[in-house]
Amino acid sequence: MQQLSTTGDIPDKWHWFPESRFGLFIHWGPYAAYGRGEQVLFREHLDQRAYIAAACRWNPQRYDPRHWAAVARQAGMRYAVFTTRHHDGYCNWDTAHTDYSSAAQAPGRDFVRDYVEAFRAAGLRVGLYYSLADWRIPAYWEGPTHDPEGWARFRDYVHAQVRELLTNYGRIDVIWFDGAWPHDQAAWRSAELVEMIRTLQPDILINNRLGVAPAGTTSADGGLGAGESRLLGDFGTPEHHITADPNRLWESCQVSTWRLWGYTIGERWRPADVLLDFLVEAASKGGNLLLNVGPTADGELPLEFTQRMAEIGRWMDAHGEAIYGSEAGEVCEFITYGRQTRKGNNLYLVIRFWDRRGTLTLGGLETPVRRAVLLTTGEELPFRQTEDHVIISGLPLEPPTPLFPVIRLECAASPQPRSWAADRLWQGDPRRMTAWAAARGSSIYVNREG
Repeated sequence: MQQLSTTGDIPDKWHWFPESRFGLFIHWGPYAAYGRGEQVLFREHLDQRAYIAAACRWNPQRYDPRHWAAVARQAGMRYAVFTTRHHDGYCNWDTAHTDYSSAAQAPGRDFVRDYVEAFRAAGLRVGLYYSLADWRIPAYWEGPTHDPEGWARFRDYVHAQVRELLTNYGRIDVIWFDGAWPHDQAAWRSAELVEMIRTLQPDILINNRLGVAPAGTTSADGGLGAGESRLLGDFGTPEHHITADPNRLWESCQVSTWRLWGYTIGERWRPADVLLDFLVEAASKGGNLLLNVGPTADGELPLEFTQRMAEIGRWMDAHGEAIYGSEAGEVCEFITYGRQTRKGNNLYLVIRFWDRRGTLTLGGLETPVRRAVLLTTGEELPFRQTEDHVIISGLPLEPPTPLFPVIRLECAASPQPRSWAADRLWQGDPRRMTAWAAARGSSIYVNREG
């Protein structure tokens, strides 16, 4: 598989994905009424009939995807992925293949259509999440070995629903699978599924969760092993961590709370700076952030989420050029201050730790710097560049933004590191640092030679 090192390696039809960098993940279904996460049915071993009865009564009255889309746009997000069906089997659309759906039960409404139309109207790309798993169905648990006929019927149901979703709602930009565990690609007939998807939606991006990896292997993106495929799918999906996949596009999916994806009463919320740091770290490594929200049972976005998105949105208004369309930016060591992204000849220094000293030193940049700008205010900053360092001065003592200030270094060419700075601490050839240490001498004492 070709390594996607630059946007030039990516097909034109997918350039929008790394240009976007920031998307909204929406986990919403009848599990929200329990207020204990999206997997409460399994994790608490609830009675299946009682859960289904509650799901059929679920009837959110405040579902307004236009508001959801407005919050996403305000935050600087460029796309979204909505759960059409989670592992509990409840379908958020008007499906012809079961009556366990929002259209056939209490809401009498096609939630997927409402979402697609609202987000498209807001200028956002639309993605659909679909769980291959359905915890209601015994054949899912038995699998093709123990119930081949039941498994075949269930698998055909899955393929038919995917066909339905990718036929009835116009252009879909992303299809995001989940729940392949514990079955492999052959059991799911994932290659056939992908072929069908490509026929229906030639420009769509398909994620990598299409069948469990062979025993003893891990996914290329360092994922959790929940059905990741090295061979099928167009982008990697590290979950709850930010690990670059050098061989394809990738997107880290993260919760905005401490742990759970579906609405959870009493869940703790991560602060805006932590959520923004997820985005900056993903961009600095060349990937996207898909940040999750679990709307309430009635269909509202939690206030804690909208407040944090407003904060991040204000930051993106001033600093978005450091994120959108950026490339992996860890050109040289900067962890003592923050993170880096790059775009063209610009290197962006995203400062997590503002030390109120008025100066900042970047070590290891080889490329000459032509200009330094405090992106937060637009102010040009004085600097001087030595063989090993760029020393920037004139910084305000107080941080100019409640979140992360950003300095744009405009370089004479694409930013490149000094030879010693190409690798981070504890990486690369250790002998690259020999001359640096030897310049002091070799004695274990302060002022002795040898």
